Amino acid sequence: MPVIEELLKQGAEVLLASDGGSLALLKAEYPALDAFELPGYNVRYGKGGMVLSIARQLPSIGKAIGHENKVVMSMVKDHKITGIISDNRYGCYVKGVPSIFLSHQLNVRVPWPFVEGLVRKIQYMMINMFDECWVPDFAGAPNLSGELGHDVQLKDVKYIGPLSRMQKLDRPITYDVVAVLSGPEPQRTFFEEKLIDQLKHANLKSLLVSGKTKAPIGITKEGNLEVITYLTAKDLNEKMSAAKLIVARSGYSTIMDLVKIGKPALLIPTPGQTEQEYLAYRLAQNGWFSTHPQSDLNIAQALNDLKSEEGKEMTFDHTLLRGVISDWLKV
Repeated sequence: MPVIEELLKQGAEVLLASDGGSLALLKAEYPALDAFELPGYNVRYGKGGMVLSIARQLPSIGKAIGHENKVVMSMVKDHKITGIISDNRYGCYVKGVPSIFLSHQLNVRVPWPFVEGLVRKIQYMMINMFDECWVPDFAGAPNLSGELGHDVQLKDVKYIGPLSRMQKLDRPITYDVVAVLSGPEPQRTFFEEKLIDQLKHANLKSLLVSGKTKAPIGITKEGNLEVITYLTAKDLNEKMSAAKLIVARSGYSTIMDLVKIGKPALLIPTPGQTEQEYLAYRLAQNGWFSTHPQSDLNIAQALNDLKSEEGKEMTFDHTLLRGVISDWLKV
């Protein structure tokens, strides 16, 4: 969203393309922009590790990327598109059209060291199909992505600074806990059930945002627990700013939002998702947030452990992003 906002500020005509919940969210946030549906990768996640689950589906994912590339080429021709920014979608590039790959995860972590080099080689080959790679982080320390986004062997990498749709707001504390759900099924539902079970029995004023972007907005209450299907970025910013503690997954976009808001947070990585496990552990070790595995989730304990109602902050104002986009639009 910060990339979209900056493009619009600099006078670019922006077309949106995605699928599933991401497309629904973009349509809700930017109703005035044309939005198109891309073919989904349709990755299915079981109860085991995500890496192994994805490995089994690589042939179908490869076909989906090829299909995606054909759709994008058709869109470029039909709508006279002169530039592409792809947020982690490997098929969204066209030769001869300035194409950007946007990602923090340039060194995929896998649980089998003997295949990590091969995985990285394939990933770099795919990213190098794009003209540039933009990393939403700082090049030096301190940074948020650690080994995931640094020490990379790619042809043209630019660090554009952390990006967040949120703002730091000074709001009185009205919730003990605001829990924000995201991520794939079935783990999203498992996480939701565990949160509701703890929060509805606790003497805490709590809000749970389910993250169901394709569902109508609905609110239910059970004691001190309020559950809402989803919130727009602006409303979510207000709710999170009024929380004593935020509970969320350790996805990178969520982490950037939490740092921008400057609130204490409990990170619960999606089980088996190596990227989230690495980020949660690294940030907890560096004193940014606390973390629990989903199996040992204990919100009451996390609240008791709070030393302050203020979280650690990192200054980022999108200056780097502004300059990189300005240069790109001149191409």
